[in-house]
Amino acid sequence: MSSIYTWWRSHNVRVRLTLWYAAVMIVVLAVYATAVYMFVSRSVSSTLDERLRNDFFWVASTVDEGPDGMIMPVPQVDLLLENEQPWVQVWTADGVLMLLSNEEARRRPIPDAQTLAQQGGDRSASFLAGTVPVRVLSRPSYIRNRRVVIQVARSELPMREGLRDLAVILILGLPLAVAIAGLGGYSLARQALAPIERMSDRARHITAENLGERLPIDNPDDEMGRMASVFNETLGRLQASFEQMRRFTADVSHELRTPLTAIRSVGEVGLRGHRSESEYRGIIGSMLEEVDRLAGLVDRLLTLSRAVTGQASLSRDVIDLAALADDVVTHLGVLAEEKRQQIVVERRAAPLVPADRLVLRQALINLVDNAIKFSPAGGNVRIRIAESVERATVEVIDSGPGVSSEARDRIFDRFFRQGDAQAAGSGLGLSLARGGVEAIGGQLTLERSGADGSTFRITLPRVAREVARVS
Repeated sequence: MSSIYTWWRSHNVRVRLTLWYAAVMIVVLAVYATAVYMFVSRSVSSTLDERLRNDFFWVASTVDEGPDGMIMPVPQVDLLLENEQPWVQVWTADGVLMLLSNEEARRRPIPDAQTLAQQGGDRSASFLAGTVPVRVLSRPSYIRNRRVVIQVARSELPMREGLRDLAVILILGLPLAVAIAGLGGYSLARQALAPIERMSDRARHITAENLGERLPIDNPDDEMGRMASVFNETLGRLQASFEQMRRFTADVSHELRTPLTAIRSVGEVGLRGHRSESEYRGIIGSMLEEVDRLAGLVDRLLTLSRAVTGQASLSRDVIDLAALADDVVTHLGVLAEEKRQQIVVERRAAPLVPADRLVLRQALINLVDNAIKFSPAGGNVRIRIAESVERATVEVIDSGPGVSSEARDRIFDRFFRQGDAQAAGSGLGLSLARGGVEAIGGQLTLERSGADGSTFRITLPRVAREVARVS
């Protein structure tokens, strides 16, 4: 069995489709040929029976009882249908005494015909008259009120020869029909699978260097076209992922190079000449500051990676968004005071949401910190809390210059920074915020941006207070 499976798997799809098609055609043609043979056989057999019945009625109407009481044929008895000499016998009712036997019956006697006559009733059977197969019809009749049994017979040889010829034609025609069907199936399979071969050839030459190429689509509405479209969409996502990875690699390299270069520069300066203890402490302090900056960058990257891949261990708490907003305002109040800014919490509702408190808090801190960073001195930052029947929202609204139309599609990308690079930080805050919100089942979007500021919205599923009290 395994060898058959191995043999089957060793052939390509085109050959396997052709073999399946040929096998199905063999079954269909065999069933069709059998049905045709049975239909023709029954038809010619019925025709022979009909001719025997006609012979019987002809004989019954042409024989008569002579003056001596013997059953005698009329002169036309040997001129039956189609100028063909029939086989005729007439028996007594008890099937013992033969009253009439024509020349054909005497020339080709059938010993078992008497047994058939003795059985009575309307019967037919096939016998051998010498070497010729014949079919005998035996039926009761009356001649001048005298009950007799009339038997007529005809040769089955023409019928059997016709059926044999038909069987030969069907048997010889079946392989030819299967061969023609197999060639046609192979051609159809080759034509149907040609788009896949073209797609395979094209896909074989697509590498990381030419991800912009796409698979050919002959007909976008058929199965092959839809499959090619799906592959092209996948290639598009791959291309975008590769480009994002390249940008990410370049950005990470740049971000890591800055603190490493600073550490190296400070260390090289410190090694030049002899310095006092306080000077060495200052140099080491500068190096440690760069190390802290580097460690913070790595920690933020790990946090973002775990949030995106779902590896972060998350809890499921019922959180009061209004209370959480107050906590974030208290935490970042010092930063706002340094820029003479005001953070206002607008409570349009007090919704409860199921989320990991630390993750949601950090996401909101990143949004508010970003709003403080981009709002001008003396400006204001608003945190608006609202709810609907099923959702709760937290909006962070700044009074900064807004996000340019070119930057809106990339505002949540890692390391993307708009404006001055130093003022914009590492470019990971919004990426971390979105990754954290999506990890707890929410959405973070840029709802509006203009010259008077931007609005970032966190949307989360809402928990009814009755459910929260029960839990």
